[in-house]
Amino acid sequence: MKKIKRKACFHVYILQCKNGTYYTGFTNDLKRRFKEHSTGRGARFLRGKGPFKLVYAKRYAYFLSAMRAERDVKKMSRKQKERLVAEHGNQSGMRLKG
Repeated sequence: MKKIKRKACFHVYILQCKNGTYYTGFTNDLKRRFKEHSTGRGARFLRGKGPFKLVYAKRYAYFLSAMRAERDVKKMSRKQKERLVAEHGNQSGMRLKG
């Protein structure tokens, strides 16, 4: 049986706004999504709250896994998110600021 090689990947991410608030989302292209947020074409919640800093990102192989992880992070309290950022930070290796 031939092994299937997965090309897709998804990221759950947390952005920190200039006022210190956090925004959580998921995407299949982290650089593109960050650029959309930075130029005001991303989530309406973030408009006027930049510049942003990517403080957490984790990669997932499957869409459903990323979607569930995003939901779980969104349910966390501010303290829990701060702990998550402090302990795991940006696992994607990307350094995005803007």
